[in-house]
Amino acid sequence: MRITARTMALIYFAMGVLFIYAAIQSVDESIWNFITILLACIATLDFGAGIRYLRLHNKIKKMKKK
Repeated sequence: MRITARTMALIYFAMGVLFIYAAIQSVDESIWNFITILLACIATLDFGAGIRYLRLHNKIKKMKKK
């Protein structure tokens, strides 16, 4: 079974949401602690990967139409 680019995009978006949730939960007194910023950076990378996979999905879809 092959995993499509759209499925990978959804997985990365879900992981990004989970990391954002974990970052929000890890805030103690201030947002400027190491763990919160690290989790937010990981979530940003996951959202970026999700966007790249969606673009790849659209490109593959266009190539199949031709």
